[in-house]
Amino acid sequence: MHKNFKQDLALILEEKLRAGTIDRRTLVRSAAALGLTAAVIPGVAGAADKELVVVNWGGDAIELMANAWGKPFEEASGVKVIIDGSGPTEGSMKQQFESGAVRWDVCDAEAGSVINLGSQGMMEPIDYSIVDKNKVDPSVALEYGSGNYFFSYVIACDNVAFAGNPPRNWVDFWDVEKFPGKRALYKWMNGVLEGALLADGVPVEELYPLDVDRAFKKIDELKPHIASFWGSGAEVQQMLREREISMGMIWNTRATLVREDTNGEVDWSFDNAIYFPSTWAVIKGNPAGPETAMQFIASCQDPESQVELLKAYGAGPANPAAHALVPDEFKAIDCSSPENVAKQIQTSIDWYAANYAAVLDRYLTFIAS
Repeated sequence: MHKNFKQDLALILEEKLRAGTIDRRTLVRSAAALGLTAAVIPGVAGAADKELVVVNWGGDAIELMANAWGKPFEEASGVKVIIDGSGPTEGSMKQQFESGAVRWDVCDAEAGSVINLGSQGMMEPIDYSIVDKNKVDPSVALEYGSGNYFFSYVIACDNVAFAGNPPRNWVDFWDVEKFPGKRALYKWMNGVLEGALLADGVPVEELYPLDVDRAFKKIDELKPHIASFWGSGAEVQQMLREREISMGMIWNTRATLVREDTNGEVDWSFDNAIYFPSTWAVIKGNPAGPETAMQFIASCQDPESQVELLKAYGAGPANPAAHALVPDEFKAIDCSSPENVAKQIQTSIDWYAANYAAVLDRYLTFIAS
């Protein structure tokens, strides 16, 4: 009787899967909890081996990554790729590892978080016998992460109000007399501290380690003129489009969109931009196994697909070979091209690895006060 009951539970799970009320991963987890195996459920044997969950930061990036990297990997490997847009924060990755309930196979993670968690034994080392080290910028060929794209925090401004004399650097951004109007800065700190210190006269070569107290003091000077510490790219894009602010710190990807939205009435450049990498990383204990995860990462190194992501989304290729394939009309928005990198401030991922969590807590309290 007990055996028949279990068989009926297996049938219920199969029916729910076919009805679309559960996915394959939920099915496999439920079966395990009930003491069943995928093999006893008709048509789903090996389901756990044929699914890879890739987590990114949501929004348009879900569909864009699915098209650029997910679908080609599915076609080549037979492994179904699911893009989860819930955001691989450092805390979320750590919690999954410590709980023993890892849900994500590949994480589109901040390099500093990858270094920090990797040093604590929570991340799989990148298998460079599968992932090609020659197909990633050397600055992000890390032990526990491999670069997937680059992005920048740029200054976008009202090109009508400042016609012929736009702000070009963070000193200008802080100069409310020469460049009047409200500003917007990023809620989650990245790039803001660097911008504040550059505005306060710190030379680029002396930025790191960041003088956090000095940066806070400089930000405090600008607070009366800050309309928002924005949390989403769409938010600051709208503020610029609607002229609620005269200038704002914004991702280059969103800056490109708002320039298109306004037919150039809002404009930007890579001058003095703050340049960041993103990396692929794998939490130890990922459901699909490290080898499948590494194969997916390797597939994303294809330069043509990285160019497609640049064209669709504005993300800078991590494979140096991709730059030669970028069409002329997209070269100006390629943040990781040698020409544009030379205009920007490169961040210290080692500083972020050692300090991000503690300083972020202070920063969030500071901007809320």
